[in-house]
Amino acid sequence: MAELADLSAVDLVAAFRAGEASPMEALDAVLDRVEDCEPKLCATYALDPDGARAAARAAEQRWRSGAPAGPLDGVPVTVKENIATKGTPVPLGTAATELVPAREDAPAAARLRESGAVIFAKTTMPDYGMLSSGVSSFHRLARNPWDLDRTPGGSSAGAGAAAAAGYGPLHVGTDIGGSVRLPAGWCGVVGFKPSFGRIPVDPPYPGRVVGPLTRTVTDTALLASVLAAPDPRDHTALPPADLDWQALDGEPRGLRIALLLDHRVGLPVEPAVTAAVAAAAQALQSAGASVEPIDPFLSREMLDGMDLFWRFRSWTDISALPAERRERVLPGIAQWAGSARDATAAQVFHGFSQMDAISKAANRVVRDFDYVLSPVAPIPAFPADQAYPTGDPLRGMEHIAFTLPYNMSGQPAVSVNCGWTPEGLPIGLQIAGRRFDDVGVLRLARCYERLRPAQRPWPQP
Repeated sequence: MAELADLSAVDLVAAFRAGEASPMEALDAVLDRVEDCEPKLCATYALDPDGARAAARAAEQRWRSGAPAGPLDGVPVTVKENIATKGTPVPLGTAATELVPAREDAPAAARLRESGAVIFAKTTMPDYGMLSSGVSSFHRLARNPWDLDRTPGGSSAGAGAAAAAGYGPLHVGTDIGGSVRLPAGWCGVVGFKPSFGRIPVDPPYPGRVVGPLTRTVTDTALLASVLAAPDPRDHTALPPADLDWQALDGEPRGLRIALLLDHRVGLPVEPAVTAAVAAAAQALQSAGASVEPIDPFLSREMLDGMDLFWRFRSWTDISALPAERRERVLPGIAQWAGSARDATAAQVFHGFSQMDAISKAANRVVRDFDYVLSPVAPIPAFPADQAYPTGDPLRGMEHIAFTLPYNMSGQPAVSVNCGWTPEGLPIGLQIAGRRFDDVGVLRLARCYERLRPAQRPWPQP
């Protein structure tokens, strides 16, 4: 029974179809895993076993009658707590939020339910999603299944931990600067940031996307195929496209791939990270790809500009709260946002303009290359109780130089595990592609999955 918690979504659906397992059995296995691990990982919010069991029973009946609701019918899934699910408050990771039940499902949750997926829990995040850790003024401290003293990353903190620990195969996060790919990289799972507008979001915001976290690229593609269905609430969404998300077979022969090992902005890249990413590039080159090192395209001005703009945006939101609620915001977030209170209009506009500058620079690279390889982060997972890897709220973006550009440029990017530090912590490889080439990015990630050395057993915290 417990092994069902570790099956991929693809294998679970096949087992349901063959009558070899049922949605209720799969859900019970996942809930048992959650019960065993959750006191240590603190990855979930609003766990709903009763509602999930009702959904699993309904899915079981549909499978028995040969009429599944969709490609995910009966598969257990979690969604990040900032993705609204009807009837559940959306605290945004902070104690400063009034807990009002959501009136309706956000697009991602709606698409999951329409497909028959069994949403059994939300997953935790830090205050306002503005940290790459699990530190929150509302949720318990989320931890990394590979090492409980380390962070799972963020802001999709609980999702990354849940995926690595086997809380079922499918998890949905959000990403505006690396918030899917960073926890994926630090938890050793697959994290996909689709092209901007590919998966509908409500409310939409420049650079913000919804993306899957899973253990395999094939599961990521399956989940993305469901989430990408249109929703009229997202006015920034791309036109509906008939993508073949399952077309993942292929070889790298003939591909031109850029290799970016150091942006020389922010934290220095640790040697173990460099070695792992370089080895991944060599594996693809040995399989027939042309791999060429490139110079950095992100500047200090770009990173600092985005930092200032986001500080000012956050200060505008936080300063509008009543005093008693404002005092509940995580102190580091309050300090970071408050540092922009005296910024001039010219400074804020210049910061905002760096979105376009980053987008131009990132998209320019793929004029000459099909894909770009880089680390996901310059460092492995840092201590769990640190909100920031630098320990300094005013230097809170020094670790996102590799991930941030693709949010601003709208390009798809995926994290896939490519190695381990001497301490046994996962290292993420990022693969980015041209705008709208979501399937191509996943195809190359799947190719690398087949080429990489055998993976270590999943952690059992």
